[in-house]
Amino acid sequence: MRAGALEAALSPAAGGSLLWLALDGVDLLRRAPDEATDPLAMASFPLVPYANRIADGRFAFAGRSHQLPRNFGDHPHSIHGFGWQAKWTASGTAPSSTRLTHMHAGDAGWPWSYRAEQHVMLTPSQMFMSLSLFNAGDTPMPAGLGFHPYFLADAATTIRFDARSLWLSTPDMLPDREAAADMLGDWSRPAIVRGDTLVDNAYAGWTGPAIVQRGDGLRLTVSATGADFLHVYRPPASNDFCLEPVSHMPDAINRNAMPVLPPGDTARLSMTIAIDKINQTLSKSDGIA
Repeated sequence: MRAGALEAALSPAAGGSLLWLALDGVDLLRRAPDEATDPLAMASFPLVPYANRIADGRFAFAGRSHQLPRNFGDHPHSIHGFGWQAKWTASGTAPSSTRLTHMHAGDAGWPWSYRAEQHVMLTPSQMFMSLSLFNAGDTPMPAGLGFHPYFLADAATTIRFDARSLWLSTPDMLPDREAAADMLGDWSRPAIVRGDTLVDNAYAGWTGPAIVQRGDGLRLTVSATGADFLHVYRPPASNDFCLEPVSHMPDAINRNAMPVLPPGDTARLSMTIAIDKINQTLSKSDGIA
């Protein structure tokens, strides 16, 4: 897809993932390697019908117990839903937009049938992505949504956002206790994002936007609707990091904090990444390494 100098590509077969987003040939998100099929190597992927982790893949809902498969190697918890590991179908494709659909008929782990849709649209200065979840069954279902974009960071890249609090994590990355939003760094003012420690935490009461200011002169402004949490994932000493707009905290389904979607209803979440070129002399050779 292309709009002006902004271009993007998607892979319906690889979890409906975003392969790249670039302006004038300069990557705005981590670019997927050529021929990549693993969603974890992509620029972004959708989270549906839940975001982040469910402890041990087990939960109870409406008086029944359920067991999800572990879907992340030897990690003890189920993670990120089903959409990121499913094939999506593209429709309504145009030069600057497309629509992707993923259907789930219900199974032993997640007995509710649903239809998920993504709509992706470019303008010359922003990418808009929406994600919807329609309950196609006849009983209420737990319902969560999110996006998992990987941003690039050079040594000068800063992030800034406002939140009410954050959830500190256990060693296996489940929420442990709520703490002040600046416990792991004060992101309410521009702060360097690279670091030598792991950040993998949900920030509650995110009011948006989140602003990424790069050393190459690009500023990315991330805003969302339907996302009460911003999950920040910053691997140690990494050139990329994630700002994930999500509708709920990790393991919300086991904490009476998961949204519930009545039959025939639709849940929605959207994310916009707006791009400003602060340094007008930016060229492809100035891209983040």
